[in-house]
Amino acid sequence: MAFGTRSGFLRSGIAAIAIGAVTFGAIAPVWTTPVQAAEGPASVADLAQGRLDAVVNVSTSQNVQGPGSGNQVPMPQIPEGSPFQEFFDDFFGPQGRGGERGQSRRVQSLGSGFVVDAQQGIVVTNNHVIADADDIEVNFNDGSKLKAELLGKDVKTDLAVLKIDPTKHKLTAVKFGDSQKARIGDWVMAIGNPFGLGGTVTVGIISARNRNINSGPYDNFIQTDAAINRGNSGGPLFNMDGEVIGVNTAIISPSGGSIGIGFAIPTEMAVSVIDQLREFGETRRGWLGVRIQPVTDDVAESLGMKSTTGALVAGLVEGSNVDNKEIQPGDVIVKFDGKTIENARDLPRVVAESPVGKEVEVVVIRKGRQETVKVKLGRLEEFEKKETKDDTDDEGTDKSTEQPDKPASVDVLGMKLAALDDEMRTRFEIAPDVQGVVVTEVAPNSAAAEKRIAPGEVIVDIGQETVGSPDDVEKRVDGLRKEGRKNALLMLASKTGELRFVTVRVE
Repeated sequence: MAFGTRSGFLRSGIAAIAIGAVTFGAIAPVWTTPVQAAEGPASVADLAQGRLDAVVNVSTSQNVQGPGSGNQVPMPQIPEGSPFQEFFDDFFGPQGRGGERGQSRRVQSLGSGFVVDAQQGIVVTNNHVIADADDIEVNFNDGSKLKAELLGKDVKTDLAVLKIDPTKHKLTAVKFGDSQKARIGDWVMAIGNPFGLGGTVTVGIISARNRNINSGPYDNFIQTDAAINRGNSGGPLFNMDGEVIGVNTAIISPSGGSIGIGFAIPTEMAVSVIDQLREFGETRRGWLGVRIQPVTDDVAESLGMKSTTGALVAGLVEGSNVDNKEIQPGDVIVKFDGKTIENARDLPRVVAESPVGKEVEVVVIRKGRQETVKVKLGRLEEFEKKETKDDTDDEGTDKSTEQPDKPASVDVLGMKLAALDDEMRTRFEIAPDVQGVVVTEVAPNSAAAEKRIAPGEVIVDIGQETVGSPDDVEKRVDGLRKEGRKNALLMLASKTGELRFVTVRVE
């Protein structure tokens, strides 16, 4: 299989991307209004006619340096004497498409977009359609063209907003619908520019919702089989009321064409990003300032939870400009600002959609009890800029390393443990602000080895109770056994203080 991205999903940066194929079913009664028939729509002609003019082709161009400039595409590695050797020599050589050595050439690409505000001339498309473009041009269904200005783009959701002069062309806009109301099996219609052919209409159904294709931190795609191919990227996905419920963005494809599996960004995510890009030229996402892990079956059992709902807080991010001190490592966030958190993937998306500076209520499970805490959100982008400037996470903390007398060493769960004194800090190069009990050895094939616990890691707490000595660890594990627990939830700190949770069998 040939894929266009690291995740195995095609996105077209050079000729935009798209979504899947469909076969039409039995003919339904004559189509009169945009309604859904049990057998499927007999025709979407009226629906398409009123929206074709709102969907545009987005054409981009950029200067690419030719061979010898350091930016050229490298020549593919092929066997010596291959029948294709001459072809590749011609194409990639000094006289090929790259032109003379060091010369630049003009590269063009095509994608799709749609008008969302006719009065202001606002067009929505995918970020990867216009990425690195020197010039952007919008082509209309009647053949006319207008230069476009980039108002803003967002890599994380793959969205971009363009502006054209509304006085130079009569514009038709489409409206956003509520993608949350869309159900699996609902009919949808896609319009786009596949393979640069021009406005093309396809019909299919919603195949699935809430798909994660590992393309970004906020994946929540609508999957559809409405035929979408290269060049459809940035085009709209309509419901049968003619409302946009998604922005087509990616396909799974072994050949570069549609096989009936494609993805659209739902409007429940896209609208807030588009509004921010229009107003500010950038996104302004809420930021909780925590590191999270999934709640696995083992974690749920070790915390006495009946289900794996929620997101486990692995630690608070230092310097995160967030008032989040009421949240503690080991908390399981099950509700954020009234929204249920089903899994760890839900939390970043819900937080990002929240206003910066808003004080929200967060429901957590802490030591087997449900508690509500308040947090004032920071801004994610501010933290990311700070991280880019900082060469290290070291905050220069100089905390005392004095420890009370502790037992020298104990063996627990296949680990040899020792007090974290100055000698151990020096031996394992452990940061001064890390506190707990250090792991000095791990027995092969032990419960700890199964979870890849390594010497030099520090046990900070067990089952949400802090441990300060090897004896504390031993007593806590014995207590869990007496309670009938099968696993112990360990919070581990790395040498630099980065936290993670693991569950270790105590049986």
